[in-house]
Amino acid sequence: MTALPRKALPLAFALALASGAAQADAYPNDTEGFHGYMRASAGSSSRHGPLSCYALGGPTAYYRLGNECDSNAEFGYTKELAKADNGVSFVGTLWVNAYAPASDFRGAKLELLKGYVEAKGLPFLNGGTAWVGKRYYYRPDIHMLDMQYINMNGTGGGLDKIPLGAGKFSYAVFKDNDTNATGAGGAIVNTPSALRQNLLYQDLPVNPGGTIDAALTIVTAGGRNRSAGAPVQGQGDHGHDGWAIGLFHHQKVLGGTNMAGFQYGSGPGTGIGVCCVRMGPAGSTALGSDVTRVRLLEDLVIQPTRRFSMEFAAVYQKDKADDVALRNTWTTLGVRPVYALLPNLKLQGELGVSALKQESTGQTARLTKLTLAPAISLGESYWSRPELRLFVSYGKWNGAATPLVNASNNGGPVYGNATSGTSAGLQVEAWW
Repeated sequence: MTALPRKALPLAFALALASGAAQADAYPNDTEGFHGYMRASAGSSSRHGPLSCYALGGPTAYYRLGNECDSNAEFGYTKELAKADNGVSFVGTLWVNAYAPASDFRGAKLELLKGYVEAKGLPFLNGGTAWVGKRYYYRPDIHMLDMQYINMNGTGGGLDKIPLGAGKFSYAVFKDNDTNATGAGGAIVNTPSALRQNLLYQDLPVNPGGTIDAALTIVTAGGRNRSAGAPVQGQGDHGHDGWAIGLFHHQKVLGGTNMAGFQYGSGPGTGIGVCCVRMGPAGSTALGSDVTRVRLLEDLVIQPTRRFSMEFAAVYQKDKADDVALRNTWTTLGVRPVYALLPNLKLQGELGVSALKQESTGQTARLTKLTLAPAISLGESYWSRPELRLFVSYGKWNGAATPLVNASNNGGPVYGNATSGTSAGLQVEAWW
């Protein structure tokens, strides 16, 4: 398999900035009513075992069409609880989910995803919102990668979308990893907890049809005695602060949207130590300022005709650290074209090429994934869901990627020392 062309990513980013960028929020917000999301797959592989998937794992994301070996269902309800005489609306939201790494929801347990109350339309906030509880919070994604490149979910409170100048300002505070480890006699010997502050300035017009969002994360570690300036007993090298910034340009283009972004993080602000290459939440507070992450993103979704749509994604991410095990460079390019043969019948494909250079091994792992997936769909739009899919996926990788593909496959190391494989099955994806 060939390596990613060195000039491909800079060219992609230049084109994105020239033509503009922005991704529509495909998922419903917490508006009045019952909402949810579900995905599930069933199938097998060329080794006749469990359904297999192809990814490099670690500090990377995966191309998800016909390539998700887990199951997830999340759903809930939003309801106005009360309304003040001056029109301020108090709204409550509760969501639960059931997730399993297998394809049949085996062992999945219900967990609370969201439980929070908002006060909307506050006059002293110029119509802004105040909220407290556990919630999803500013988590845009590159859909075809299932990559929430920034994710500020958590338990806390804040002020949302207060008109300020030409844009809107939001501030929230969260407590992440809010646990302690105890030793003999109940003494606290370790804590990964951190106080996280998130500041957002959104929807700032910068050109016709184009806006910018700016995000700042400030992580304050809880793992040391602030008054003494020393670590908690037994804490070791834990207790580092961190920060992250992000700039995201959104542009309406060709009947769709496009996003071009830049992110930089330091220490726990890199997000390293939490799920799925997310930045925005507090990562491991064991990481010092020597650990940094820089990321460039491009995500283009277009619908130039009623029947044809497409998503294109490109990511460059570089992690630096004194610890060689944390030094990685991940690059990826992918495309998903979709053609609606009939109002409820789509033919879609997805091609993704990824490379992960690991300085700890001195090798570059490479993976290509190709999927064909006809689907019965709600409509002709790229974002029309539900979709019921029949898929065939082919993966090819080099020897350096073999242990990574085996480790990240939910079905286990089904391909052994092989460097290619095929999987096929059925998949449903729905949101409402």
